[in-house]
Amino acid sequence: MTALQRIETSPPPFVPKPISDEEGAAMFRAVANLFRLWDLTDEQASTLLDMPLRTYRRWKTGAQGKLDRDKKARLSNLMGIHKALRLILREPQRGYAWIKAANDAFSGRTALEVMLGGELTDLMRVRRYLDAERGGW
Repeated sequence: MTALQRIETSPPPFVPKPISDEEGAAMFRAVANLFRLWDLTDEQASTLLDMPLRTYRRWKTGAQGKLDRDKKARLSNLMGIHKALRLILREPQRGYAWIKAANDAFSGRTALEVMLGGELTDLMRVRRYLDAERGGW
């Protein structure tokens, strides 16, 4: 008779599916609306999305092109920032205003000023801060 062998029963590591083009397009529409609520200029919006101003303006009117991996990651982080603010600050207007309020966590700069650094990591920095504030990490 053979001895029993232990079989690993832990689930495989979670690997998220890539964001589809349809999901990316929906996120772009949501983020364009969020930018309106944050009262951003088109120039600021194009910086956050790392796209030329003309392209952003064209996409905003509904003539969207293909989103690359970087743009999808930017959109995902912006949606995460919005979600975290909605969870932390139950009143939507407070969340919209928070983006432009000076913050000690950013050495007195606003979250918008940090994000306007233009790098994906700038968006991630704000998102990580908010996730930590809400106890998400």
